[in-house]
Amino acid sequence: MQVNNLTIDELKALIRETVRETIEELLTDPDTNQTIKENLKQELLTIQKRRETGVRGISTAEVMQRLGL
Repeated sequence: MQVNNLTIDELKALIRETVRETIEELLTDPDTNQTIKENLKQELLTIQKRRETGVRGISTAEVMQRLGL
């Protein structure tokens, strides 16, 4: 499957699934099966609050700052 062959809805579904899987990996320690990193949970809550207020993502400047650029 190539991305350029996907419809917009298929691409969105693929992105959602990838994000869901990534979040699950980040939240669970495979060695202990326990939830980890309280700061990650807080970050996710912040993202949820942004979405509730209509903000859909973070600015380019914030991405660059988080990446240390």
